[in-house]
Amino acid sequence: MTKSIPPKPTPQISVSVNLDNTPIYYTDNVQITTNPDGVVLDIIQRLGNSNQARIVSRIGMSREHAKKFSQELSRLLALTETGRKKA
Repeated sequence: MTKSIPPKPTPQISVSVNLDNTPIYYTDNVQITTNPDGVVLDIIQRLGNSNQARIVSRIGMSREHAKKFSQELSRLLALTETGRKKA
């Protein structure tokens, strides 16, 4: 008789953030570039009332990670929209 081995639980990761060095950037726009290897998100802010904008952060990830990110973001947005009026 063969014994099944239960999967090992994924260990929790302790995350810390230095608030002095890690600002939160608001974005008005995001440009997404992809290729067969990965995805790059350019986080963009408009500059006042002008027609100019600047990239304030760039985030790169594998295609697999981008899929997981998209799924988790969709799940979290759906959770926080419960009880809101539909437009």
